[in-house]
Amino acid sequence: MKKIDKYIFLEILKGCLLILFIFLSISWLLQFARLISLTNLIQVDIITIFYLSMFLIPNLISIIIPFVIIFGLIITFIKLHKDKEIISIYSLGLSTNSLSRSLKYFTILIILILLSFNFYISPKIYKEYKLKEFEIRNKIDFEKIVISNFLQINKNTFLDFKKDNQEFKEVFIKFSENNDNLIYAKNATIIQDNDFFIFNLIDGFKITIINDNKIEKLEFENYNLKIKNNKFKTFDNFDKNTFNIFDDIKSKNYLNITHKGADVIFVLIIILFFYFKNIKVYRFDFYYLFIFITFSSILLILNQLLKNLEISFLTNVLIILSILICSIIYFILGKENV
Repeated sequence: MKKIDKYIFLEILKGCLLILFIFLSISWLLQFARLISLTNLIQVDIITIFYLSMFLIPNLISIIIPFVIIFGLIITFIKLHKDKEIISIYSLGLSTNSLSRSLKYFTILIILILLSFNFYISPKIYKEYKLKEFEIRNKIDFEKIVISNFLQINKNTFLDFKKDNQEFKEVFIKFSENNDNLIYAKNATIIQDNDFFIFNLIDGFKITIINDNKIEKLEFENYNLKIKNNKFKTFDNFDKNTFNIFDDIKSKNYLNITHKGADVIFVLIIILFFYFKNIKVYRFDFYYLFIFITFSSILLILNQLLKNLEISFLTNVLIILSILICSIIYFILGKENV
């Protein structure tokens, strides 16, 4: 790579990394704020939420890469244009060769990154995120609860207690089996084992309401109670975003492979449009940049519509190939020289 090619390549890379940092920060903060709402229900500590949010980053990168490229290219070439660096390249007789080579290297890099993220990295890590989020939503970690709580742990069971450091005190349980039952214990240990809550109750009593006029009372020093968590669900991985290319091939979900491949094709079309309609003809004023943003936005919206429409694998492939071929023909036949 020549020095001038390397310089322009690094400028494009720096511009895109800046946009990536801005967009990724905003996206991650929004997701982090959404995840914090979990703490309102089950007292998950902020470190756990922060750790969980890290698993969203690869998926967010896959989503925002097209926007990073659009605005990264714009700010890079606006800078080169305002600093008269593109004019200097032309005046040296290099024409657009250095620009095209640098953009080619950048395009290859982006395609490799997008392929690796779309087909393997992002689905693999996003699956881990879904598993961890599912565990948080379906498991009450009593050890992390720091204040007194009144919880409905299933349809027929209510729990109230006071917590002193790591000890549960003044535990009150109301639950229904064949009859209504009330339990009070001075101290207790509480754990969740898969789909059961296990209570080891110390020094208390149990009252069973047999009918309106009769109750049964049992005093105890130690009492073990096991209650089924009816809210517990087995994780069912149905989110197509958690399937990597090997999962898609194994399940013969070729349409999902097409959707991920379409992201790469549409990004390629966006880069080609910017090269032929902006760089090649040296147009970096507001009007032509606005056309580029509009075209790119329409392309990304179309890509999203194709993902949401219930069309066959073959139809989807034909539509994407038609868009790619028509775009290339338009760029080649409609290109203008400086």
